[in-house]
Amino acid sequence: MTRNDNKRNPLFNYARYSSLAFQMVFIILGGIWLGRRLDQWLVLHFPVFTLLFSLLSIAAAIYHSIKDFIKSDKK
Repeated sequence: MTRNDNKRNPLFNYARYSSLAFQMVFIILGGIWLGRRLDQWLVLHFPVFTLLFSLLSIAAAIYHSIKDFIKSDKK
């Protein structure tokens, strides 16, 4: 199969986008986990780091997905 055949194959696109979705979920969950651990370690009453790292991880996941879309469009 050539590269152009892969782009037309719906299973190739399904695998590509589902792996991107799993990567986004892992990035976001990792940020939330890190924030919760910091909040527990510092014994904070308001979850400052959970909120901060969850928002930062959402931004990182969006950045990662856009970067992947741009990279795949150039090929």
